[in-house]
Amino acid sequence: MQKRATIRHEIEIARPADQVWALVGAPARIQEWFPGITASEVHGDERFVTNAGGNRVRERILELDDERRRFQYELLLPVCTFHRGTVEVRELAKDRCCVLYTTEAEPAALALAIGGAAGAALDGLTTVFPEGA
Repeated sequence: MQKRATIRHEIEIARPADQVWALVGAPARIQEWFPGITASEVHGDERFVTNAGGNRVRERILELDDERRRFQYELLLPVCTFHRGTVEVRELAKDRCCVLYTTEAEPAALALAIGGAAGAALDGLTTVFPEGA
């Protein structure tokens, strides 16, 4: 029996939540902040991302809520029984926010792989939005 796993990462960024959301909440801009993704296209409720190896992956956009600053999607892969990725930007102060990235997947090993990449993506946001700049 396969198991489902959940991996969650979060990072604080010294920028207004709306400014960070303008980037991470734009499905067609993922390549600007997620390492290893070189291109993306959005068609209706589907996003196609291309990784550095040239592989194109199809995703379904489940939720894009500007008011709640919440983006949720699922990977559509044959090796994946279940996947849901959720990115949220929460305001901590006028000039500071927290970005949360949750990955749920089955098989569990897939959650570990995707969750690790999501953690690296959040770390990469500190390059896009450097402290004190």
